[in-house]
Amino acid sequence: MGKKEIFICVGTGCLSSGAKEIEAKFVEVLKRYDLFGEYSIHEVIKKTGCLGPCSMGPTVIIMPDKTFYGKVTVTDVQKIVEKHLLRGKVVASLLVEENGHKITDYTKLSFFRGQTRIALRNTGFIDPNNINDYLKKDGYQALKKVLTVMTQEKVIKEIKSSGLRGRGGAGFPTGLKWDFTYRAQDGQKFVVCNADEGDPGAFMDRSILEGDPHSVIEAMVIAGYAIGSNRGFIYVRAEYPLVIRNLTKAIADAQKAGYLGQNLFGTKFSFDLEIRVGAGAFVCGEETALIASIEGKRGQPRSKPPYPANSGLWGKPTLINNVETFANIPSIILKGSQWFSRIGTEKSKGTKVFAIAGDVNETGLVEVPMGTTLREIIYNISGGIPNGKKFKAAQIGGPSGGTVPEEYLDLPIDYESLKEIGAIIGSGGLIIMDEDTCMVDVARFFLDFTQDESCGKCTPCRVGTKKMLEILERIIEGKGEPGDIEKLISLSEMIKETSLCGLGQTAPNPVLSTIKFFRDEYEAHINEKRCLSRQCKGLKKGLI
Repeated sequence: MGKKEIFICVGTGCLSSGAKEIEAKFVEVLKRYDLFGEYSIHEVIKKTGCLGPCSMGPTVIIMPDKTFYGKVTVTDVQKIVEKHLLRGKVVASLLVEENGHKITDYTKLSFFRGQTRIALRNTGFIDPNNINDYLKKDGYQALKKVLTVMTQEKVIKEIKSSGLRGRGGAGFPTGLKWDFTYRAQDGQKFVVCNADEGDPGAFMDRSILEGDPHSVIEAMVIAGYAIGSNRGFIYVRAEYPLVIRNLTKAIADAQKAGYLGQNLFGTKFSFDLEIRVGAGAFVCGEETALIASIEGKRGQPRSKPPYPANSGLWGKPTLINNVETFANIPSIILKGSQWFSRIGTEKSKGTKVFAIAGDVNETGLVEVPMGTTLREIIYNISGGIPNGKKFKAAQIGGPSGGTVPEEYLDLPIDYESLKEIGAIIGSGGLIIMDEDTCMVDVARFFLDFTQDESCGKCTPCRVGTKKMLEILERIIEGKGEPGDIEKLISLSEMIKETSLCGLGQTAPNPVLSTIKFFRDEYEAHINEKRCLSRQCKGLKKGLI
């Protein structure tokens, strides 16, 4: 059959749909037909991480043909082998159809055409458990460049010049954070990767670490060199067992190959890395709570300053970036800051990964240049709203974010534009909602999540969010009272101004944004005891 490679997604989403059984079936059938030839199983069958189009999973790509097969089942494997691999003909029934045409080349699919993949450059196209696959994609070449021809100052300057901002939510300039930690006066420093991803519907960091763990490892070693640190930690939530497994193997392989440990690339620089597993508390995504958890303490935030760059892990200067931020670093080093800064907008450089969920035809992971509109993501990349229904709103940034209504479909998605309408990019969760969604219930859902996840350390968050949730539940049950909207706004402003950490400071955002753009729904619930979207039990339905 000639040299073919079969890329099978075995990320968490596809595994839940039977990818492991599909992979086993491919091995069985290929052996039966003696199609491995001189190649090993691992050279022919590539067990990859998430490719992105989760609604099409489990997915299989045949290379070098670039043929994309979606929603593959165990019974489909025989057809793929006999028809495609033996006879060179595609299995039309497994191809994706767009505008009446079957698409054979995955690069021609709308889902991929609108993307620019930097953080996701390798996910879905390498075996994360085979370091050689990563090396073939220029893996660890950025680290070699940094250690052999760049000074610490030059590395930091390159990251600064790129315009990369933290992808964990706040959007703080990455190079500036590296510079602050570099300038901190202390012999021992630490590098920490925040992989405590907890937003409902968000799985960007999980997919990167499942599918391309070496890119984050390489970036952390580069960061360690830049700031003067010889030790790093990756903080992962326990709900990500595949991440932990793949990371553990990647770290061991990197150590064996000489990319972690002592005297890297024959220099005096050494760096060690270990995994710390968190118990799944959402608040540990906040950097000071995360630090406390790594230290073995209860995961609660502390007031700032001092900031971690000066006093972090065990009181030492600590650099903390999230997974996606680190995943951009090797490409910036290899291709240059000017290349990266040409992507995106004037103040929001590069790309952003979004986890698309909810009422949209093609759910999954997409990576687009900063400044891409919501309309482009929903209708051109993700296939629009199912069943011909109208778009109503998008919740962006998870529980910390805000609601973007239909009138802002053409607003560029970047840090500045979203801030102007009371929303944030956050870590990249993007939940699409159609015309049947009750926005009061959306606010209740997200506030219930943040209230439950509050660590309870500060009164505004602990008590304030509980009071807000009680009001929202009354409104949904048809027991709302005049003045409830004003109470929600007043409580929101107080909680935002007085909470200790980012969880409490952003918890009211979904409530405030839904009131701002869908106040009529709140008023109908309270004054007329009816739900305009016909969703809330116990209330009158609809417009009449």
